Amino acid sequence: MPQSRLNCSRPQRFQQGRLHWSVWLLVLLAALIAAGVYRARAARQAALPAAAPATPQLRLAASDLLQVQSGRLARSVDVSGGLRAVDSAVVKAKVAAELKSLLVREGDAVKAGQLLGQLDPAEYEMRLRQAEQTAAAAKAQLDIARRNLENSRGLVSQGFVSSTALESAVATEASAAANWQASSAAVDLARKALADTRLIAPIGGQVSQRLAQPGERVALDGRILEIVDLRQLELEAAIPSEKAAGLAVGQTAQLTVDGLAEPVTALVQRINPAAQSGSRAVLAYLRLPASLPGLRAGLFARGSVLMDERETLSVPLSAVRVDRSEPYVIKIVQGKEGPEAQWQTVVLGVQGQVLRHGRLQAAVELKSGVQAGDRLLSGTAGTVAAGTRLVLPGSAPASAAASTASH
Repeated sequence: MPQSRLNCSRPQRFQQGRLHWSVWLLVLLAALIAAGVYRARAARQAALPAAAPATPQLRLAASDLLQVQSGRLARSVDVSGGLRAVDSAVVKAKVAAELKSLLVREGDAVKAGQLLGQLDPAEYEMRLRQAEQTAAAAKAQLDIARRNLENSRGLVSQGFVSSTALESAVATEASAAANWQASSAAVDLARKALADTRLIAPIGGQVSQRLAQPGERVALDGRILEIVDLRQLELEAAIPSEKAAGLAVGQTAQLTVDGLAEPVTALVQRINPAAQSGSRAVLAYLRLPASLPGLRAGLFARGSVLMDERETLSVPLSAVRVDRSEPYVIKIVQGKEGPEAQWQTVVLGVQGQVLRHGRLQAAVELKSGVQAGDRLLSGTAGTVAAGTRLVLPGSAPASAAASTASH
């Protein structure tokens, strides 16, 4: 019985062994096929050309573009300051006294020679009377001395008095004459001091300040009134020393004055021959039109003085980059694949203003590096790397164009 079972199991074990080897052969065949597919795919990829790295692109707006063109570049210098009257005066007390009356107030119009007020004259009237009495006494002494001198001369001729007595009479008369002249001068001084108690307008204009009030004791040279003549106003402006060389008398300036809607045209009237010790600035005086309505002393004004104009190539100041050792502009050139950015070193000239699109813009002269008609990137585009592909307004990006061509 056991022998028969053993004989029956041999074929089964043989069949199981064949099945096991078949499975391994199938696995090995699948692995070989997969390896062949992988190697073929790798070979095809290696045969393909390497893809070029993507070139950066920048889409531009119309405001990012500008064109180099020739125009009139106006060179100017900025000025600012407060307006002041060309003619002004401060009425001061010429004598020390109490302010008895003041007839005008701020804003009142006055004429030259007009009575403005009165200091208390009582003390100076008494001094005048005292000086007049002293002068009268000196005049009486002079009359006596002169009569004595005449008598002495007659007696000397008759031999009744000596020549020494005559000389004494001459000296006495001379001394009396000197005393009388001094007394007369004292009368004139007292009379002038009394006249100085009347406050008289030295110029015509308007009262701008009352610096004292009636009843106050005013010291000698004490300030009482300030008068300004608004018929002529000027602006005192400090010009930097590096720009003062181009300033000249007769140049025009456009000023904006606080409170006035329209700009005011002024002329450079005078230039100070010496620079200020601290700032080294040069003071220039700009004369404004006479009797212009609305102008007041003390108003703030700002503007620019036109120094010269020249026909030259210029670009807005913001288009010039200065982050390198030499100034440069970003120029738009035609590359192999389209417009691209190129850094172009330039030589700068003077700075000024040009009229573009109906308004003045800050600009700088370009002496070399560009030509008329060249297209540049404006300051709004920022810093763009050299070689950057540029997509101009109205153009499609290169990638989109290539995709459209492939389809």
